[in-house]
Amino acid sequence: MSCTAKIDEASLERLVDAFYSRVRADADLGPIFNPAIQDWPEHLEKLTAFWSSVMLTSGRYKGQPVPAHLKHKNKITPALFDRWLDLWKQTTEEVMEPDAAVALQAKAARIAESLQLAMFFRLDRPTEPRPA
Repeated sequence: MSCTAKIDEASLERLVDAFYSRVRADADLGPIFNPAIQDWPEHLEKLTAFWSSVMLTSGRYKGQPVPAHLKHKNKITPALFDRWLDLWKQTTEEVMEPDAAVALQAKAARIAESLQLAMFFRLDRPTEPRPA
């Protein structure tokens, strides 16, 4: 059985609701998300559609995540992405079956990496060499 067989619309809705309940209450993420989201029920529907499109290839999500995040670039840091991923890991492990949780975590990590590249990467910024 594929992990997508363990992921359906209902489980994604439960996951998104549980996760963003934690985000809203989080000391680091809450102050970023709460003022930015005017209509939480509508936003949760949009996020459920996003994860449905990503994990189930449903095509339900029609938004543009990069511009949505770029609007808040002055408030978002790489450390906040790490915090988001930590909460996502905790929530997926509690709400989803193990194989589905792992798949959702891997997809979220790739999405976070892409968003961070879009938000913070600059070719004109010299990169520091990493220690060997």
